[in-house]
Amino acid sequence: MRKINEIFYSLQGEGYYTGTPAVFVRFSGCNLECDFCDTLHEEGTMMTDDEILDRVGQYPARTVVLTGGEPSLQIDDELIRRLHAAGKYVTIETNGTHPVPTAIDWVTCSPKAGTKLRVGRMDEVKVVYRGQDVDAYASLPAKHFFLQPCSGGNIAETVERVMGDPRWRLSLQTHKLIDIR
Repeated sequence: MRKINEIFYSLQGEGYYTGTPAVFVRFSGCNLECDFCDTLHEEGTMMTDDEILDRVGQYPARTVVLTGGEPSLQIDDELIRRLHAAGKYVTIETNGTHPVPTAIDWVTCSPKAGTKLRVGRMDEVKVVYRGQDVDAYASLPAKHFFLQPCSGGNIAETVERVMGDPRWRLSLQTHKLIDIR
């Protein structure tokens, strides 16, 4: 059983796959307490893998985004294997503090200050920018690096930081800008 906050169908609003239709499996619970988090971690429904796969299968998208909370606290190789068997491309959005199954197709790591990264492979690094020093993040072993304004409140500052260091790309929460989930 896994504690699921919600499962829904939308467009990926952030990072490398922005604009891609996806089924989002939002897990409840996290090991961090970020003051800008938009997930109510105490809410959720216990679901079996069969129930999760049934809900995911109700939507036409091939891409499944495991998000949270912190999905790495609840996922395992068996869930990833079953999603793949259903023909899904599995991505994860993680804070990087726990290892993730190696069979995941795409790993988005969103590291937080003061945490030790244990995720291993990273395809993209997405940092919620709040004016902090991000130079160390730019040397992580990923192919793509994004800075994202914190809830849209510091867009000009984030744009300025990206323009000053072309290792980074700007990621906006486009789902919020166009008022979709």
